[in-house]
Parts: sequence; C-alpha cells; structure tokens
Amino acid sequence: MNSYRPSFLNSIPPVVKNLIAINIVLWLASIVVPGIFMKWGLNVDLTDILGLHYWESSKFNPAQLITYGFMHGGIGHIFFNMFALYMFGGVLEQLWGTKRFLFYYLLTGVGAGLVQELFWSFEFHSAISAIDTAISSNVLNAPALLLQKKEFLNSAITIGASGSVFGLLLAFGWLFPEVKLMMLFFPVPIKARIFVLIYGVAELFLGVAQFSGDNVAHFAHLGGMIFGAVLILIWKKKRTL
Repeated sequence: MNSYRPSFLNSIPPVVKNLIAINIVLWLASIVVPGIFMKWGLNVDLTDILGLHYWESSKFNPAQLITYGFMHGGIGHIFFNMFALYMFGGVLEQLWGTKRFLFYYLLTGVGAGLVQELFWSFEFHSAISAIDTAISSNVLNAPALLLQKKEFLNSAITIGASGSVFGLLLAFGWLFPEVKLMMLFFPVPIKARIFVLIYGVAELFLGVAQFSGDNVAHFAHLGGMIFGAVLILIWKKKRTL
C-alpha cells in the first residue's frame, strides 16, 4: 500500500499560493523589464507605474490602490511579506474559504493605501501651500515653481503587501488569541493577541515619531489593521465570521 504525502506547494491554499506567485513574478519583472526596454532607449519603471503615488500627483492612477500591494523593493522586503502571507494567510484561507479570504486580503490592502493617502495629505499640506503662495506672489518664477511642485508631488511612492499582511496579522490575533508566536529578534513565545497589540502600538509610535531615514509606511500598516478590524466586526455582527 502506498501512502500519499502532499508536496509542500500542494499544501499551500490556492489563493495564498497564487498571491505569492504574482508577487514574486512582478518583483522579478521590476528588476528585469527596465533593462530590456533600456536597450531600445525606453525608460519603463514598473515600480513607478504600479506603485502608489500621492493622489495629487500626475503619476497617480486609482488602480495603484491595488497594484502597489504586489510590488516590492529588495529581497528582504518581499521575503518577509511573503513569509507572513504564507504563515497567517494559509490558516485564514482554510478557515474562511477562498472568496472571503481574497476579499479580506484585497480590502485591507486598499484600506492601507487610502490611509497612506490621507497621511500624505496632512504631511504635504504645508509644503504645497507654501509653493502655491510663492507661485501667486512671484509670477515671473511661476513655471519653475510649478515644475518644483510637480516633482515634489511625484516623489512620494509606496509599495509592498505590508498593509494586507498587517490585516492578516490582526485577523489571526483576533481569531486565535491564545496561539503563541515568536519574533525573530525576540525569540520568546508571545500570545497572538499580545503580539498584534505590540505591533500596532509600535507602528503608531513610529508613524507619529517619523524618525530621520525611516521610509516605512507605518500608517499604511495601521490602515490595513484598521480596515481588517472593521470588516471582522461587520462579519461578527452579521454572524458570518
């Protein structure tokens, strides 16, 4: 009698597997494609095209609220996001089913992007107002100032699946609060609900503090958790959780 043992890939639920595959393919494409088009004198930057830009930027496209979550920077960025997607997403997809899990994953990603846009609106308000005032009071230099404003608005960009990943982390901590997890840099078992709380407080602190050189979208991470919490509360109220 032969015993059947599923392979590692077959053990991963379908949506999680496909999400990981899409992320990896687009990450590789963002590295390879620019070099291919450069041979023909074309500048094609997939990260710039698919990453999330500020809503007032000339590069902004509403579709970026979804596509930005499939783009990543270095190998560490995509590795940790995909590892978390595999660890937490696999459990949640098996619990919720494919459709509900995919809806949750995409919604928390979009929600994270919306929160990031809101944060940018507050962060850039004073700078944009100053440029607009300078333009109105110095007509002769208006073209140069308008160009400066355009470059400023186009400079902000966010990429990564972290918003959705933090939404998954929130859901896991909510549904499996007593399960013990360990951080890589702090190898001590911590209950999932405490783990999520620590992460949430840390993201809020780092987002407000805005330390020099910190280019992580902390408020986007919080946005993923917030939208995830709202959706879970809705499902809980409808008794469909």
